[in-house]
Amino acid sequence: MNRVAYLIPTIDRIGGAEQQVLQLARGLAKRGWKISVITLSGSGGDTAKTLQAAGVQFHSLGMRKGLADPRGWLRLYVWILENRPDVLHAHLPHASLLARWSRLASPVRVIVDTIHSPATGGLLRRAGYRLTTGLVDVVTAVSHAAAGPWLEAGLVGDENLAIVPNGVDTDRWKRDHGIRAAKRHELGLSDEFLWLAVGRLDPVKNHATLLRAFARIARHTRLVFAGEGALHGELRSLASELGLRDRVSFPGFQNDVHTWMQAADGFVLCSSLEGLPMSLLEAGACELPAVITDIPGSREVLPDSLHGAAVPVGDAEALAAAMSAVMCLPDLDRRELGRRMRLSICKRFGIEAVLTQWEDLYRALLENNPQPSRSGMSASALGRTFQLQ
Repeated sequence: MNRVAYLIPTIDRIGGAEQQVLQLARGLAKRGWKISVITLSGSGGDTAKTLQAAGVQFHSLGMRKGLADPRGWLRLYVWILENRPDVLHAHLPHASLLARWSRLASPVRVIVDTIHSPATGGLLRRAGYRLTTGLVDVVTAVSHAAAGPWLEAGLVGDENLAIVPNGVDTDRWKRDHGIRAAKRHELGLSDEFLWLAVGRLDPVKNHATLLRAFARIARHTRLVFAGEGALHGELRSLASELGLRDRVSFPGFQNDVHTWMQAADGFVLCSSLEGLPMSLLEAGACELPAVITDIPGSREVLPDSLHGAAVPVGDAEALAAAMSAVMCLPDLDRRELGRRMRLSICKRFGIEAVLTQWEDLYRALLENNPQPSRSGMSASALGRTFQLQ
């Protein structure tokens, strides 16, 4: 039985990357792989218990000072010696750099590094990636949009890059009229149009622009921000300044965004930067019409036929117009748009198809790396065993 260990900074806070790792871990465990999830820090909380119930081992390195904490390096070294994973698959930069450098002391058969965001980071991070190029077997990216800046910066080469998208469980993420009715009753909604925005309250998400846009549209609407972050207080203050206190809600981080997706009538994502946004995949699977900004990561999820014209980043007037256009659609047209969105998401991003892509990649890499090593696979060997996409 092949062993795969997923390395990620933490699962105490769940974002798109963390959610994807959890789906891969549970899905591949169900398919018979021996799976572990290792975090650099945190306890894992209830999420770790859920993993363990699904047959996935959880282990925290207990690091307290990021990559500067030597105890984490030692603990990873010991864990690899004791558990001997065949594949060490790192997600997000801190975990990726730890996995790469650790290979020198604790060789493994295969190291995979997944890029989730177009952001390449500062000078130190970029230097770390360049220095460790030969320690990783393949770099994957969740989208062409996420990969582009890394290719341009010379942090990864075409010869060892594969695009493997995020996946969504479309059996879970689907329209449920019973949950919708119950949640809207709980919120005191009747025929108000409810917009939903999901994600951390961070400058890259441009929530201030969304608030300014929302102030321009019809009053018989509501807006919910499902997320937490450093801008929480600032955004609340802006909502009050714009006279939106009674129309905008900030419920904070939500463990079950699914119920909010059911209650909503439309989804809005006005980020300035995205790799392949999980929230947009989930909204599409739930048949929610979406308004998005004109950025590659979001457009890779929704072709123009499914969202109309994408809105320029930071343009509140254009965002308000796009939201108003969705609201003005006849009910039948809006439902048909949602139905076509779901069909597209199921076909291109269904989790079962994505799991099969990962299995194919792992098996091809393992076939060419029969023994643990301290260096990555050569580009020529990689090309013989797996057709990169």
